[in-house]
Amino acid sequence: MSLSFDPKTLAELAALLNETGLSEIELAEGDRKVRLARAITQVTMPIAAPAALAAAPAPAAAAAAAPVAAPADLSKHPGVVKSPMVGVAYLSAEPGAAPYVTVGQNIEAGATLLLVEAMKTFNQIKAPRAGVVKQILVATGAPVEFDEPLMIIE
Repeated sequence: MSLSFDPKTLAELAALLNETGLSEIELAEGDRKVRLARAITQVTMPIAAPAALAAAPAPAAAAAAAPVAAPADLSKHPGVVKSPMVGVAYLSAEPGAAPYVTVGQNIEAGATLLLVEAMKTFNQIKAPRAGVVKQILVATGAPVEFDEPLMIIE
């Protein structure tokens, strides 16, 4: 098979990216190489401020610092589930499938919460305890770092 750079082949490779959920494809033959990559949109979920902070009037400097402090507070939450590795988060087994868990869902200890792909391996992240999923802090396709908060279970 020889590499072709015609629009039809490139369109087929782009469709393959979308179908498989991959972020990039690279093919090489001799000195010819073609690489297609798609941008992954990261969705951030707003975090509600505690009622005490919302009720008290704060100076502009403190209000600007509040969003920066919120992620640190989540990492110390007693029900936080943190990523055990660097990778890419997936909330369902395959594109278009129902997510493993949803906010408000009761789960048992050991239930699969999501997948983290690292080095072409999909690793199941399991619930460390039974409880209710209060927050999902990552989106499908979002890169995650080691020890990054993924979910809150209470």
